[in-house]
Amino acid sequence: MKISASIYSDARNNLSATIADLDAHQVDLLHVDCNDDLSVFDDIIALRKITNIPVDLHIITPTPSKFYARLLEVPVEYITFQLEPLQEPLNWPPAFKGSKGVAITTDTSIDAFEAHDNCDFILIMATVPGQSGGTFNKDNFKKIRTFRKRYPNKSIHVDGGVNGEVSFILRNMGVSTAVSGSYLFKGPSIGHALMNLTARSHDSAFCVEDFMIPIEECPVASTDNASTENILEIIENGKLGFCLITNRENQLEGIVSSADIRKALLRQLKTKIPLTPESLINQHPLTVHATDSVVELLKLLKRASFPVMYLPVVDRNQQAMGIVNFVNLIKGEL
Repeated sequence: MKISASIYSDARNNLSATIADLDAHQVDLLHVDCNDDLSVFDDIIALRKITNIPVDLHIITPTPSKFYARLLEVPVEYITFQLEPLQEPLNWPPAFKGSKGVAITTDTSIDAFEAHDNCDFILIMATVPGQSGGTFNKDNFKKIRTFRKRYPNKSIHVDGGVNGEVSFILRNMGVSTAVSGSYLFKGPSIGHALMNLTARSHDSAFCVEDFMIPIEECPVASTDNASTENILEIIENGKLGFCLITNRENQLEGIVSSADIRKALLRQLKTKIPLTPESLINQHPLTVHATDSVVELLKLLKRASFPVMYLPVVDRNQQAMGIVNFVNLIKGEL
């Protein structure tokens, strides 16, 4: 996951000193916020003279058309327009070659992206736009999941409240870019903050249930009527590579993943015994509790003696609550 540094959040240094520090620490992108002000391009011109770090420009304006000419004169690598204040259609200049995105706040549905699916990415504002140091709104975890499912080939950027723990969660959800402002600049050093944003261990403010895929969004088969064909069809139609197995009381009985199917097929080839639902199901999968913290989740993964791709989530009574899917990690690195 790329880190886009919000350059105007550094209250301790002038712009040149800020960029020099970010350059020294090899930050991925420079996030430039613009509140309906064409003079932002003067800053971008100045940036180009002192660094080669790609520019990530976020514009809030009712009239995007007034920015088009300057965007062609002073091109940037990433450009985002905030949807809520728009008072005219967003008609991108055909000659613009950078990555295009639209931004929405927590209160705006991702349905708004449908009219802009010619864009390359969405920017989800997880705090109030313009409010530095806000707390990440966990409702956005669901928005990220929903957007990923609906637009699997689009990138997701997130801005607001991104600390070390949130960064870990976003990486696991396949987010491509996280914007960091106050967290990056208010710590002991930029290097220290960047290490926290890319580290694998953090203090916890969120539980697993805050960011898991909930059971209602998971492919599930019941032990009452599960056949081999039924399980395979559920996995195929679910497009997530697994199927949770539950009983009539919704207690977790196991999981069938692509790896479990492969193992069952190998056994079948050697023994000639027909495939059955029982032969497919991993009846003792590693699980995590819905109320466990991120730290507890990380400790569980560290203890595991095998790579974990799917981690079923249960409550204290073994009721199936959902799953944590680590497959999206690769999407966040592209």
